[in-house]
Amino acid sequence: MSPATRGLWLGLLGVTAFALTLPATRLATGTVDAPQFTPWFVTWARCALAGLLSLAYLLATRSPVPTPAQRKPLLLSLLGNAIGYPLLLAWALRHVTAAHAAVITALLPLATAAAAAWLMHQRARLGFWAFSLLGSALVVAYSLLRAGPQGLSLAWADVLLVGAVACAAVGYVGGAQVTPAMGAERVISWVCVLALPLTLPATWLTWPSHSVAPSAWLALAYVGTVSMWAGFFAWFRGLALGGALRVSQLQLLQPFISIVAAVPLLGESIDAFTLLFAAAVAATVMAGRRQAIPPTPLSKEPA
Repeated sequence: MSPATRGLWLGLLGVTAFALTLPATRLATGTVDAPQFTPWFVTWARCALAGLLSLAYLLATRSPVPTPAQRKPLLLSLLGNAIGYPLLLAWALRHVTAAHAAVITALLPLATAAAAAWLMHQRARLGFWAFSLLGSALVVAYSLLRAGPQGLSLAWADVLLVGAVACAAVGYVGGAQVTPAMGAERVISWVCVLALPLTLPATWLTWPSHSVAPSAWLALAYVGTVSMWAGFFAWFRGLALGGALRVSQLQLLQPFISIVAAVPLLGESIDAFTLLFAAAVAATVMAGRRQAIPPTPLSKEPA
């Protein structure tokens, strides 16, 4: 299997893991009428949990300390993936459904590609951007139609979701920049460990004082162990091997995976209309991949 193909499969695995983040985060935060954890606690606790797992992993593998040149990309990933995205997402999901959030987060592939072009100096043919725009338009159109008339109004929660998309895109590319040298596992682990001086005391200070449903605790455990940590093992390595421009297009499938997962988690339904849109989006992903220019490798693949 070629590195590019491996990168795509790893990217799909990461996207699947991240797709559960929307329904899981909504389960953890609850709604305005039935609150569970506060968005602040969810943000700090998930990163602290991932940080403790990361610390154990780094010690067990005797991983070297990041070099000064690696610290800036790690800081970008920390600010974007560990703090910015989960915090803004959690606040937004207190007020909108997971389906409504998909309207905005569906723009993540374009945001990631734009961040890659800016930070990693990657370029692609015009056809790549055309298919990327088409796929994103299909996702947004579907999400708006599914959300109904209320989804057309721009609320402050949508502004939070736009900010979350921007944070995630920059964080993804920051992590991909140092993955070839450090390895995907060490990148996200160092990000979470570097955040521990902030996340551990913040978790203690925001610990809930009221009763919380068991489902919220399980959702928090998922976003802390998978969304915040294990999912990045596959995602960062996929971006590095397959190219951030190409692999990022797999995120077009993420809203539909979230919708399927929301059936058992949130009681939502799925129909043939959803499946048809998912097939159309998958077609744009494949077409866009053929138009992408393979990026110049940053370095050889880590062992």
